[in-house]
Amino acid sequence: MDFRPSDRVVSLLERVRGFSEEHVISVEDEALTALDEEVRPGVAYPAVLVEIRERAKAEGLWNLFLPDEQYGPGLTNWEYGMLCEEMGRSPVAPMAFNCSAPDTGNAEILAEYGTDEQRRRWLEPLLEGTIRSCFSMTEPETSGSDPTGLAARGELEAHAPGGTREWVINGHKWFTSGYNGAEVAIAMVVTDPDAAPHRRASMICVPLDTPGFHGIRPVAVMGHDSGPGHWEVRYEGARVPEGNLLGPRGAGFAIAQDRLGPGRIHHCMRAIGSAERAFELMCTHANTRESFGGRLADKQFVQDFVAKSRMEIDSARLMVLHAAWKMDTEGKREARQDISMIKVIAAQMHQEVLDRAMQVHGALGMSDDVPLALAWRQGRWLRIADGPDEVHKASIARRELNRFKPEAPAQRNGAPAGVRA
Repeated sequence: MDFRPSDRVVSLLERVRGFSEEHVISVEDEALTALDEEVRPGVAYPAVLVEIRERAKAEGLWNLFLPDEQYGPGLTNWEYGMLCEEMGRSPVAPMAFNCSAPDTGNAEILAEYGTDEQRRRWLEPLLEGTIRSCFSMTEPETSGSDPTGLAARGELEAHAPGGTREWVINGHKWFTSGYNGAEVAIAMVVTDPDAAPHRRASMICVPLDTPGFHGIRPVAVMGHDSGPGHWEVRYEGARVPEGNLLGPRGAGFAIAQDRLGPGRIHHCMRAIGSAERAFELMCTHANTRESFGGRLADKQFVQDFVAKSRMEIDSARLMVLHAAWKMDTEGKREARQDISMIKVIAAQMHQEVLDRAMQVHGALGMSDDVPLALAWRQGRWLRIADGPDEVHKASIARRELNRFKPEAPAQRNGAPAGVRA
């Protein structure tokens, strides 16, 4: 694995960093407030972000996440991962570059699985930045960690007047991310209840103005709705055309896994960028703050905080970049174990580093005068989103134990038993 970025990536890194420092971080607080106050149905972004996004688009810093050269710059997961770290320094930056979830994951699966009509209607406006989308999978009554147990149903009419059949969707979802201000939801619902567990569900595109599709309430996370937010929604006889099926019928679980693989790399690298910013703030404060007759930087416990944080950030970065490289070179399936590991490692690292940075800042660290408390809340959410730590650990353990069963092959990807490829 060669860690040297290409000239193109070096240039993009410098441009993303410079743009963020000049145009994004300077209005970060204003933009976060505006996201809460201005985003609503029909208004995808607040005015302050619209202006920044237009500038980023004009400078070619746009849709950097898509590996498909037809729609974006064609960066690999490894290359885009490095850019994600820069964007992760501010919660506003991904939106500035049209690289924020859930639009990124939705655009990826629309590009890969969408029909020509679906791409024209939703993918192209998403990439232009004129609409937003939401992702509707998690349910309050079923385990969000086990999407094979979904209860929401999509039934295809056996017959329809005029020969045009429709999907009729009924169900209860929450944590429908990005609902407020979105144009369309990608809903994962059960279409084949008698099929094998991983073939029961499908993805269906549901415009938010569909009769029977209702937003119930924003679900506040740790006391904050966070702009586009996470909504509780109900589908009560919501009807959409048969052609709104995204990808093959029964492929919902497989499409969700395709969507989540790159998304987890994006989340992890943004967490590393956020942790780096917190680390810089911690070190700067420790070097300038005096307490009990000396600088905080001279206290042994602060030095321990700094050393641990540096080691943990760099270790997480190496693991995430290796997972991205493996996905690029061997495919998503071969990178599953690595992706599970980084999802746990990066989220826990972020929480530890932010906690230390807040501790060094004292009361200031708990306030909104510095960005640490907000970053901590967002990082804590990452230990649940896209699969909680415990589910990923169970998957990691299961795969490793299977390699050492008596009947397991002696070789794995050319590596001797006991050695990970």
